[in-house]
Amino acid sequence: MAGGEGTRLRPMTANQPKPLLPVINRPIMEHVLRLLKRHGFTETVVTVQFLAALIRNYFGDGEELGMSLQYATEEIPLGTAGSVKNAEDALKDDRFLVISGDALTDIDLTDMVRFHKENGALVTIGLKRVPNPLEFGIIIVDDEGRIQRFLEKPTWGQVFSDTVNTGIYVMEPEVLERVAPGESVDWSSDVFPRLLAEGAPLFGYVADCYWEDVGTHESYLKAQADMLSGKVDVEMDGFEVSPGVWVAEGAEVDPGAVLKGPLYIGDYAKVEAGTELREYTVLGSNVVVKEGAFLHRAVVHDNVFVGPSTNLRGCVIGKNTDIMAGARVEENGIVGDECVIEAEAYLAHGVKVYPFKTIEAGAVVNTSVIWESRGQRNLFGPRGVSGLINVEITPELAVRLTSAYATSLKKGATVITARDASRAARTLKRAVIAALTAGAINVEDLEACALPVARFETAREDCAGGIVIRTTLGDPESVDILFLDETGADLSQGAQRKLERVFGRQEFRRAFPGEIAELSYPTRTVEGYSRDLVRQMDMSGIDEAGLKIVVDCAGGVTANVLPILLTKVGVDVLTLNNRLDELNPTETPATREKALAAMGAIVSSSGAAFGVRFDPVGERISLVDEKGDPISDDRALLVLLDLVAAERRSGTVALPVTTTRVAERVCAAHGVRVRWTTTHQDVLTKAAADPEVIFAGDGRGGFVFPEFSHTVDGVAAFVRLTGLVARTRMTLSQIDERIPDAHLLRASVPTPWAAKGSVMRHVVEAAGDRTVDTTDGVRVVEADGRWALVLPDPAEAVTHLWAEGPDDAAARTLLEEWVAVVEAAGS
Repeated sequence: MAGGEGTRLRPMTANQPKPLLPVINRPIMEHVLRLLKRHGFTETVVTVQFLAALIRNYFGDGEELGMSLQYATEEIPLGTAGSVKNAEDALKDDRFLVISGDALTDIDLTDMVRFHKENGALVTIGLKRVPNPLEFGIIIVDDEGRIQRFLEKPTWGQVFSDTVNTGIYVMEPEVLERVAPGESVDWSSDVFPRLLAEGAPLFGYVADCYWEDVGTHESYLKAQADMLSGKVDVEMDGFEVSPGVWVAEGAEVDPGAVLKGPLYIGDYAKVEAGTELREYTVLGSNVVVKEGAFLHRAVVHDNVFVGPSTNLRGCVIGKNTDIMAGARVEENGIVGDECVIEAEAYLAHGVKVYPFKTIEAGAVVNTSVIWESRGQRNLFGPRGVSGLINVEITPELAVRLTSAYATSLKKGATVITARDASRAARTLKRAVIAALTAGAINVEDLEACALPVARFETAREDCAGGIVIRTTLGDPESVDILFLDETGADLSQGAQRKLERVFGRQEFRRAFPGEIAELSYPTRTVEGYSRDLVRQMDMSGIDEAGLKIVVDCAGGVTANVLPILLTKVGVDVLTLNNRLDELNPTETPATREKALAAMGAIVSSSGAAFGVRFDPVGERISLVDEKGDPISDDRALLVLLDLVAAERRSGTVALPVTTTRVAERVCAAHGVRVRWTTTHQDVLTKAAADPEVIFAGDGRGGFVFPEFSHTVDGVAAFVRLTGLVARTRMTLSQIDERIPDAHLLRASVPTPWAAKGSVMRHVVEAAGDRTVDTTDGVRVVEADGRWALVLPDPAEAVTHLWAEGPDDAAARTLLEEWVAVVEAAGS
């Protein structure tokens, strides 16, 4: 299979297909074909689509390799199964093997076919254990190798194994009857799950081999290093002139050059005296390296000139490129084919230069030219796109990121923009607005605005989405850029990945002069929000209750909402910090705790019913009861859950799996059901959109009341709580006291990224016969009802654990047991 575009490998694949990328001076696909021949597979069909002519021209009919090659060309991408179906005429008569033309492996195909025959399998899937399974489909097999479950490209919360699909299959020809012709069909997403549901004999062959999906720049460099280190059993042309130093035919290496292997010098390359070539350097054919050059972990393709005193580290240089005297290319730099990097130019870490570009002499290049992105593990985190202000999140990055977002929308669409009270957010929002209007997207700017109001305004029918910039909660030096969909919710994980792909290619749409979009400033948005909120919430009983409430705006943008809202609610409110504080736009846990204590003193002394403190953007709330005692976020969730369930007496509530199971007892007492969700905010939002759902909460002060909005809204929570307390005629402490105590403990264990997949596999294995739930992470339920949840952090090298029992001692014992499992697996 050789039809992929390899978009993540651009600019290396900007003008050549991924299977032709050289690994130790041979195309990846040639290594694969040689493996096939070694195991007796000589009749081969190659499925091609992207730049198909280049592949056909390079390999021809396969005669030079001693094989017979024919080609099946796709006019449009047909998916992994559809492309094989497209070659059905050549495959329908006998058992066949499917293998990717762009993955480096030395798998024992002979043994895999033996395994397939002995088990009478319809399909045998080659499996491999990998450290990071996020980019692959993970599979669970039983002791006999029969497949039990599939999951394509999981999040960390969905990882229940580190055994992944290699894309190598042995198949019986009748499988092709299950694939519709001419349609885009995928093996892992479409065909295999259907066969598994039908009980077909699907088996997994767990291979003890080398396998690397060469899909990123990092994995491309790793594949080169692994071949040089002897980790993969493939042939290398040339002679090992000293341990680890390979020199191909016709190469000239001056005795005055310093060579520290393992490294490879290609055909007819020339290395002059005074050059230093360090570990894992690969020189292509006809490369010239001049005196004083230093190369370390650099992969240099064919016909490249490397000038004197140049410095190349951990980078890739495309073919026919000139690197002039004194130029420097840093780690993760990629220079495309036929470029000129002039004297003394400097390409910073992660810079990508697309083919046919010239970098002027002495230029310092910190951003990619013209396309491609900075290299990082994930663009999106749990709080949107986050980073240090003017270090990781700069106006330049904001422009490129917003340009990608604008490119994903239709020309002429309208997007809402908003920010918190900080100067940094104001600065970045101006860059965002410029990028949107330049991308033919109209902007309605709400300026400093509470996040719930921005979500409400975005959900209007004529808005395609929104962008909100806020200071990271608890970190005044960082900022979050939130991207909203047309409903006002955070982008789904699928939409995030789509945006990342556009951002990665940096192929941004630019408006023609007559298409530059408009910027406007909507009026009366807060009035509209407040009016709809009061209209859609149950406000009965509030006037009669005569409540007094203390509200703390925390110097945030809720201060712009409350004056108008409170005139409609009809309660006696004492407001604190009701101003915009530009210099303190967020709060640390210590600041929040101190502020809650101060508010509690005012609540108790004034005889108020309760106190509410908003976070700086009005999304989440913290509660203080009538005695002045703060209510923890966990207990606040149970209090509101009890109030809502007692009033509604039917329906469903949506809660993340990290919530105490006391919530089930509270709901059961009132005839309400619980739907458990993952911890992702967009999943909770989708659950809240179900007509049966009457309430949702995230356990971190975020509450959703679907009668008004499907997103977390602190202002709506305040109004709803006011009505509930007024009608209940009970205090918050009385409500809290009638709810059973929860004994839920938490811990976090540092876990290297490379070990996360292995950790989750060991957790599943350690669970044994106990009940296992993989809604998010792995939740293990004991026979007596105690449970523990193991959940990898999606953004940091940490694994989080929760354990709940009938008392703190039982919960702690269980937590320590699973902490030990995670620590042992991750060490």
